[in-house]
Amino acid sequence: MAKRALVSVSDKTGLLPFVQGLQTLGWEIIATGGTQRLLEEGGVHTIGISEITGFPEICDGRVKTLHPKVHGALLARRDMPSHLQALRENHIDFIDLVCVNLYPFRETIANPETTMADAIEKIDIGGPSMLRSAAKNFNDVTVVCDPSDYDTILAEIRAEGNTTLNTRLQLSAKAYTHTAQYDCCIATYMREKAGLNPKLFLEFDLKQGLRYGENPHQQAMFYAEPTSKSFSLATAQQLQGKELSYNNIQDANAALCIARDFTQPFCCALKHMNPCGAAVAATIEEAWQKAYEADTVSIYGGIVVCNREITRTIAEGMKPIFLEIVMAPSYTPEAMEILATKKNLRVLCVDMTPSSEPVHQYVSVTGGLLVQHLDTQIETVSSDMCVTKTQPSAERMADLQFGWNIVKHVKSNAIVVVRNGQTLGVGAGQMNRVGSAEIALRQAQAAGHTTDLVLASDGFLPFDDTVALAAQYGVTAIVQPGGSIRDTDCITKADELGICMLMTGVRHFKH
Repeated sequence: MAKRALVSVSDKTGLLPFVQGLQTLGWEIIATGGTQRLLEEGGVHTIGISEITGFPEICDGRVKTLHPKVHGALLARRDMPSHLQALRENHIDFIDLVCVNLYPFRETIANPETTMADAIEKIDIGGPSMLRSAAKNFNDVTVVCDPSDYDTILAEIRAEGNTTLNTRLQLSAKAYTHTAQYDCCIATYMREKAGLNPKLFLEFDLKQGLRYGENPHQQAMFYAEPTSKSFSLATAQQLQGKELSYNNIQDANAALCIARDFTQPFCCALKHMNPCGAAVAATIEEAWQKAYEADTVSIYGGIVVCNREITRTIAEGMKPIFLEIVMAPSYTPEAMEILATKKNLRVLCVDMTPSSEPVHQYVSVTGGLLVQHLDTQIETVSSDMCVTKTQPSAERMADLQFGWNIVKHVKSNAIVVVRNGQTLGVGAGQMNRVGSAEIALRQAQAAGHTTDLVLASDGFLPFDDTVALAAQYGVTAIVQPGGSIRDTDCITKADELGICMLMTGVRHFKH
């Protein structure tokens, strides 16, 4: 008896040659609705589903495959005499392959004009049922829901007369994954419409296994969201170098989060998820040079990100420095030729297309998960934020903006000291704010920078001690959120010392 395939798909990509191949191999084709019309127009003889069930499609097609002659044909175990007897008594013939993909529910609700009535009509019932039945009986039935599997299936049937058991198992797992993702999408939508507390269904694909985690005794994996995003390592193309490690990925992600906040030519060197040197300039070559000179020591073993194409000049500057990773949207051929001499250097091409789409950030805690929108908010620092008698000059305004953009990406408590679009000192993660200020200010002083400095703080200054300390090191302008009960003390101290102070009203903690 000829083998039979049941075909009922929403996504008809590649379907016709696949089914033509099955028919050439002697298979009978059962089809439904629009799928049957497509196949018949393509010259494939089909059997309508109603001919199998002896029952018409009803309720505008809502009910057509929910029938024992379909599910019995899929679920019957061929090694069980009682199952075979039941099929004979009920005149049911086997179905050996199911090719089904589902109504486009996710795509439908992505349209803001979609009504709930429209969405409900895109909830597939028969499709998931057939997939699950066929997947359960993978020992005897091939289930396919992904057009990318068509060629493999045809090749195995041509070679062996059927798919292999291992292939059927893999296809079964894919089918259950497909229906699980589909149901999660529907459940999320319906819970929102019903006003129920949201459940979080996360969907990530394994991108790569990692040699280890933060330390060699920890196991780790890198999973990626299935939807592509800019400024993401999940969609980056690695052009050369060793495989990324867990710590590489953490650091590189932090670097990309900084780069996304800048539209002018920008370069940043980063170590342990904190910037050690960052700069803006008229050209990317100048930005690279300033970022490097900001801290020529800490950049050793670090990561560099540029938001413009890396050129020969930049690559020549990088060549003598030990770097872990270089990231940019593109590279000139001459730059790649130079970087290729550093065989272990990881060179990544990253999509840096600006996007206003919210990005979710997930942080695991023991027994739970914290979820928030990534802090992509950028405030325009303006002179009307000034709270002191001393007003900022135009030159200082540019640095106040630059410092404010950078400090949000430094671990709290965070202080950065900048001048002329270049970081001169970075104080990160101290238990008190004046301690972070001391680190940043002393770093700037050690490099010979003691005048016209700008200080940025990610959180408010709880006391006026940071203002007094800043004045001793040559700071003439400060930008901070404000909001302390001692704001007046800080303003008074700034006025005494002739320092300009701006308060943005926005905090940018990073833990």
